[in-house]
Amino acid sequence: MFCILICEDDNHIRRLFRDTLEKEGYSVFEAADGDMALAVLETNHIDLLITDVMMPHLDGHALTRTLREGGFELPILMITARDSMDDKKTGFKAGTDDYMVKPVDMDEMLLRVFALLRRSRIANEQRLVVGQTVLDYEALSLSVGESTITLPQKEFLLLFKLLSAPNRIFTRVQIMDEIWGYESESDHRTVDVHVKRLREKLENNRDFEIITVKGLGYKSRVL
Repeated sequence: MFCILICEDDNHIRRLFRDTLEKEGYSVFEAADGDMALAVLETNHIDLLITDVMMPHLDGHALTRTLREGGFELPILMITARDSMDDKKTGFKAGTDDYMVKPVDMDEMLLRVFALLRRSRIANEQRLVVGQTVLDYEALSLSVGESTITLPQKEFLLLFKLLSAPNRIFTRVQIMDEIWGYESESDHRTVDVHVKRLREKLENNRDFEIITVKGLGYKSRVL
């Protein structure tokens, strides 16, 4: 059973999140601020953190930075009422893995929690298997049967990201920020170039395909 920590100072929202997650079979811990969350993390194994941003004592950004600086690699879903790009950048720079804006749709939250836990499990195992295709994170390689190719780092990370969450749409901005970094001087056409190269190298692969979502970005589809 996965253990999820909810860090939220609004009692009503915290109970809503708890009830929704428990109905899906998750074990839920609660904290009303960042300091309480750190105390929970010191004595319990937590698989995923859901944290609000605006909280007393230690806010969500400070909590996330503290955890990342302390070596905690658990996935973090940050939830806030602020929806500007600058706010999102602050959250991602602090170390969050995903971001939702209030009011939160419970069905969407469950999907994001599932995806984050799945990606975390894959990253810990360092391997991703899709049909007969095996991606080895450590070797940056892709194998199908006896055939193995080593991909350039950025191409591998892009493919690994898309295949870690089939059917989820990733915008070019999301891909650039995560793989190239916020400070990169490359523009979003760089993503298109890397997708083109991947398609050329994997044109005979029968396990998945990379789909262009017009006006948005890319997603993978398992065949």
